[in-house]
Amino acid sequence: MSDLANVSFRIDKELKSKADALFSVLGLNMTTAFNIFLRQSVREGRIPFDISANVPNAYTPLKDISNMSEAELNSELEKGYNNMLEGKTKSASEVFDRIHREYKL
Repeated sequence: MSDLANVSFRIDKELKSKADALFSVLGLNMTTAFNIFLRQSVREGRIPFDISANVPNAYTPLKDISNMSEAELNSELEKGYNNMLEGKTKSASEVFDRIHREYKL
């Protein structure tokens, strides 16, 4: 077994709580998640996600489909399909980042 080192750092309590909740859903703990981040950073030779000061000018909240009629849902699906055909798409990481922000995960 390789030698292990301790790492200690301070983070906001609320951020830690949200991260713990997210990692729990993913079947991870903070140590495992941090190790994944470090290994991926070393593997790629960079931070493994984009860091940007860009804030989108337009914000569209996620649609709640739970109370939509079948016609409304079909309309939304058609809009999404047309957006895909027109190249108006987002990467999976952008989508998951937004879900995590909006649902405070």
